[in-house]
Amino acid sequence: MKVAVYPGSFDPITFGHIDIVKRALKVFDKLYIVISENMSKQSLFTPQERVLICEEVLSECLDKIELVVSNELTVKQAKSLGATHIVRGLRALTDFEYEFQMTGANRILDREIDTIFFMTDNKFSFLSSTTVKEIAHFKGDLSAFVPAYVLQKMNEKLH
Repeated sequence: MKVAVYPGSFDPITFGHIDIVKRALKVFDKLYIVISENMSKQSLFTPQERVLICEEVLSECLDKIELVVSNELTVKQAKSLGATHIVRGLRALTDFEYEFQMTGANRILDREIDTIFFMTDNKFSFLSSTTVKEIAHFKGDLSAFVPAYVLQKMNEKLH
């Protein structure tokens, strides 16, 4: 069985994230979505809320995915889950530079865990959770960026 982890904050999950999940599931039999607890980031949703939101918007994939909350190094988490790969999405050159550095560090930490990159669909190349939160803060239309359920949960939090 081919197993991978897809780490991120998913605060909130966007159409870009969902695109990467669906494409990764064409390559991997099981995908662990690892929701990172990043103390240096100001989160809108708790990790547990992010799990519930992701389960709802990815309900059609629940037979092939599992959501995990983690504050461990991704390579350690991947190893403990039996994964051989880390899935990452690339939007732009700046993502590549950051991911290149992270992949190099991960290879030093554990040479058995490899990283696979998926280029984000062009229509999501500018999209990030940070951008979504900023648009939401100013009450902009988010319907092109996140599923209706995510929008509902964001409105409950912010308004």
